[in-house]
Amino acid sequence: MCKQINRGWRGCLVTVLSLAAISSTAFADEAWPTKPVRLVVAGPAGGSADILARLLAEGIHQRFEQPVIVESKPGASGSIAIRDVMNQGKTGYTFLVIQSGAVTEVPLAYKVNYQPFSDIKPLAQLSRTGLVLVANKDLKLKNLKDVVKFGQAQKNGVYFASYATGMRGHTSGMLLGQLTQMNMQYVGYKGSPQALVDLMGGQFPLMFDGITTSLPLIRSGKIDAIAVSYPTRIGGLPNVPTFKELGYPELSKAGWFGVWSSPNTPEDIQQKVRDTAIEYFQKPDVQNRVRAIGMEPGNTDTTEDLRADLQDAYTQQATLLKKINYQPQ
Repeated sequence: MCKQINRGWRGCLVTVLSLAAISSTAFADEAWPTKPVRLVVAGPAGGSADILARLLAEGIHQRFEQPVIVESKPGASGSIAIRDVMNQGKTGYTFLVIQSGAVTEVPLAYKVNYQPFSDIKPLAQLSRTGLVLVANKDLKLKNLKDVVKFGQAQKNGVYFASYATGMRGHTSGMLLGQLTQMNMQYVGYKGSPQALVDLMGGQFPLMFDGITTSLPLIRSGKIDAIAVSYPTRIGGLPNVPTFKELGYPELSKAGWFGVWSSPNTPEDIQQKVRDTAIEYFQKPDVQNRVRAIGMEPGNTDTTEDLRADLQDAYTQQATLLKKINYQPQ
């Protein structure tokens, strides 16, 4: 009990306020979330990141019984979505679902308005993925030996496409050319859909694409899958060998999708989102849904491990771009 003697009121007031602040903070931390959580997606509605974000939204909603809003903000190679999270991250209610290439590829290929290793923080992997080398089906190129034989016979070089200039689909094709003595000539596109249409139309023979966008066309027999750029075979393409199996371990680096936050998001909230993501995405039924779109389940790596993987991938991509004398656009 506080008494009105000497300076007792002042000391008592400080004590009461301090205890109130501690109590209020503890209550706020325990109660989070008290309003809807936003998951910002750096891609179109219905795309890979959107599908994964909606799975994560299910997990957050089931655990905390609060609504989760999935908001698509495509464009500018992910910069629009990243800036949103940078601006809103302090609130603890806005998070990002994006591919690791936002850190390891985009800043090397394009001029961006964010610092990849300091403005966003990886919390957890949601899925892992790779690339697939696909071919026009009319060429009857059924394996990598066929592709190399075909490519080496092209006097003016063999043309290939990818979904974006300066990204891993581009550098993978150039690296394959160096490893197999094929003169690879790049054809750039903004996104996979039109490139796949032109591949099927015979505008060029080969393409390095994301597995999720090529998978429906591979399954329907409209294009041929030659090899995947991933450490192991992909569950969605069990009969397609990896480049590593075929003697090219240089083409085996995995990419991944994850949930990210602003580094200014309260650490206890970061941990809650990370724990929820890992727990939910380890469920067998959720992992089957991830595999159904041509991806593999994510690892349970720590944030430090994720940062180390990003730095390694960034260094590899920078080396490849330097070899082909690429300049950021």
